[in-house]
Formats: sequence, C-alpha cells, structure tokens
Amino acid sequence: MNIIKGNIKIIDRYIIGKYLGTFIYTLAIFVIIIVVFDLSEKLDDFLNSGLSFWGILTKYYAGSIPFYVNMLSPLINFIAVIFFTAKMADQTEIVPILSGGVSFNRFLFPYLISATIIFSANLVSNLYILPYTNTLKNNFENTYVKRNDPSTKQNIHMKLDDKTYIFIESFDNKTNSGYRFSLDNFNGDVLTKKIVADNIRWDSLKRKWSLSNYSIRKIDGLKESMIYGSGKLKDTILDMRPDDFSAYDNVVQNLTTTELAEKIRKERTRGTGIMNDLMFEQYKRYLHPLSAFVLTLIGVALSSRKVRGGVGVSLGIGIFLSFAYIVFNQFTQMFSTKGGLPPFIAVLAPTIFFGLLGLYLLKRAPK
Repeated sequence: MNIIKGNIKIIDRYIIGKYLGTFIYTLAIFVIIIVVFDLSEKLDDFLNSGLSFWGILTKYYAGSIPFYVNMLSPLINFIAVIFFTAKMADQTEIVPILSGGVSFNRFLFPYLISATIIFSANLVSNLYILPYTNTLKNNFENTYVKRNDPSTKQNIHMKLDDKTYIFIESFDNKTNSGYRFSLDNFNGDVLTKKIVADNIRWDSLKRKWSLSNYSIRKIDGLKESMIYGSGKLKDTILDMRPDDFSAYDNVVQNLTTTELAEKIRKERTRGTGIMNDLMFEQYKRYLHPLSAFVLTLIGVALSSRKVRGGVGVSLGIGIFLSFAYIVFNQFTQMFSTKGGLPPFIAVLAPTIFFGLLGLYLLKRAPK
C-alpha cells in the first residue's frame, strides 16, 4: 500500500478522480433513467400490490437498484473511460504527458488503479450483496409482477442421495405444497421403504416437511409392514427445500455464495438438469468483474488519440463496443444454459475476446 502511495503523482490523482467521478456520475444518471422507465412500466403492479410507497421502496427498489448498478457497470465503465480520456485528448492534455517522458504503460497506471477499485467493488457486490438484494427484487416480481405466470412445477423426479428417490406430481411455489408425493428408499437394488402421501407441505417454522393422508410400507426380505395415516399429519426431515422445485428461472440469483456451492454439490447427485445454470451463475460472480480491466484498456486505446470529430466519434465507438460486449455475454449465457456450451467457457469467452481486442488496440495506440 505504501509503495502505491509513493508512486501516485498529481497526474495520477487527476486521472483517478476523473475516472471514478465520471463513472459514478454517469452510473447515477443511467440508474435514475432506468428506474423512471421501470416505474412507468410496473405502476399498475405497484398499485395492485396494496403496498405503501415505503413498502415498494424497501421490498422492490432496495433490491432492483443494486441489480441495475451491477448490470450497467461494464457499460458505464467503458463510457466513462472513453468520455473523459477523449476529452483529455481533445484538449491536448495527453500529448504533453507523453512528451514529458512518461511512458504509455506508466500513463495506464492510474487507469489500472481505478479499474481495480471498480473490480473489487463488483466482486464484493457479486459475492456478498447481490444475493440478498436479488432475493428482495425477485420475490416481489414473482409475487406481484408475475402473479399470472404459472407457479406450479409438474412431474418432479429427484434423487436425494444414493438410496433415496422422490416423485411429486405437482408442486405449487406460492403455497410451498406438493400433490401426490412418493419416496422410495433402496438398499442397493432392493426397495426397503416406500412412503406415499396425498400432499406434502413445507413448514417454514419447524423447517420440516409435513405429510398428509400418508402410508408407509417397510420391506425386510419377505416381511412387510404397513402404517396408514389417513387423515393424519406426519412431520419428516428430507434433504430438499421448496426452492429445489421452483418454477421461476430467477431463483438461482437469490442463492448466497455458500448456498450456491452447496446446491452445486447436491445437483451432482440429483441430476435435475440445472447444473449449467448453477455453474454459470457461480463463474459469473467471480469472472464478470474482470470486465473492468478489459474495457478500461480498450477505452484508453480508443480515446487517447485526438481525432477529427472530437469526443463524439470516440464515444460513439465506445457505446457500440460496450453494447457488443453485453450482447456477447447474453449469447454465451444462452448457449450455456440452452445449448450445452461449458459454463466456464461461456463466462470467460467475452472477456478473452475483448481482452485480445484491447491488447491489439493498445499496440496501435499512440505512444
């Protein structure tokens, strides 16, 4: 830390201040614009929800604003770098710096410090903040905005462990209850116990499952026994949660980093078909913040040269490339979750592609 402080000069503080100041200011403007459009689009849902202004603010916008900040961060990062760097070039501030004996690599130093700050903020947000704020946002949308969407998942087959298999004909995510539940317990290839119930419901207070109108069949070789619970309730502990049967696609975003790792571990046994979604979400949380470095390098390389047309030309190219980066990310995510592309490659491909583009542009940048 002392080494960094000792190497930071006045021009470094100037560039860092311009970088972060432009980034925060532009990000705030974009977030306000998106919130206004989002408010106009969901106004009927807010009115029908019956919630007060404070309730909407704490139950929805407290979760959606961090989501928008995270989503817009690469775009705003790129635009901020290009805008203030192109303005410096247009005002002939960069030429004296390079002519005064400062190498281009040294000129990049304050940019990399700023990118490191943004990278660190995004990484901390992805790992520790967004899972909680996404829970607020997604729960509100699933309850009030998507209330007419199907909330029931049909014909669920799941392997809980090496010995236990369950089946639920239908599961309602709004009531956390399932219809026609069965559990088969095996010892090798031999069935040792079978539980059948008309209904199964999650008790959030006891953190247990409650079976109603159940029967338990135990098999020990040629001996069998039956227990009937007609009209009765039975609490049981099973290694599954209502989120395992969610009909909503956004439930993965709600998982904390620890919960996500645990879900991946269980999915290796269960094989319910959501492994790519889980792995993509895990890799995205760690690797997407690297875009701060990649887009910073491209931005500096594009805008450090004074061009005819001023800031507008560089800004136009920057906006085009930043949207191309976002679209590339969306395509790789789609190919990962729907087309079988390995999640690690899907997450890293845009960063590698634009990173190579950044290195190429840096070589061609004026030194």
